[in-house]
Amino acid sequence: MPKVKRRVYRATYRKKRPRMTFSSAFRFSVVVVACVAIGIGIISMLVSTLTPRLASRLNGSAGPYNVMGKPTISADFINEVLAHYHSPAQNKGQALYDEGVKYNIDPAYALAFFMQESQLGTQGVASVTHSLGNIRATPGHPSYDGYRKYDSWEEGFEDWYQLISKQYIQNWGLTTVDQIIPVYAPNSDNNNEQQYINSVEYMVDRWRNGSIEIS
Repeated sequence: MPKVKRRVYRATYRKKRPRMTFSSAFRFSVVVVACVAIGIGIISMLVSTLTPRLASRLNGSAGPYNVMGKPTISADFINEVLAHYHSPAQNKGQALYDEGVKYNIDPAYALAFFMQESQLGTQGVASVTHSLGNIRATPGHPSYDGYRKYDSWEEGFEDWYQLISKQYIQNWGLTTVDQIIPVYAPNSDNNNEQQYINSVEYMVDRWRNGSIEIS
């Protein structure tokens, strides 16, 4: 009989995958949760940083740097800021606040302009003129060294609010910091418009967050 060659079958074994234990599953879950939390934190930080400026530029008067609206800081807080910087207008926070309410302008912006223009009355002619915003002199109005002059800080506050409300908002339709400053303090008058805008927005943000010190 012819010899029949037997086939030799090689046994193959599938490598078993290691089973995930409870401890390894727990560690994996912790890593996933941590990664998600970090991602959310980064996204939140980016949104909080970019949203105000984007909204201000895209929405115009609807942006968060619209000077119109209810107060976002209190009269007591304004007094704290004035005292901290040794302003000659100390204890006038209530007046600055009340005029803002009267003209529907957030006093946080008035305070920021006051800081930008004269370091809250501690620099330049503001200590003499009692002018919040160093408004240029105009015919028929008392003046000093080319700027409007007032008998009191209260008068200076009201004139600034009135100027922004009637001239910039009502007559010209300018409501945001980005729109107002290029007219209020143009580059042609030896100002840096973008720096002025950035400073005002930065100060308003700091004060709204409860920080008295802006540096």
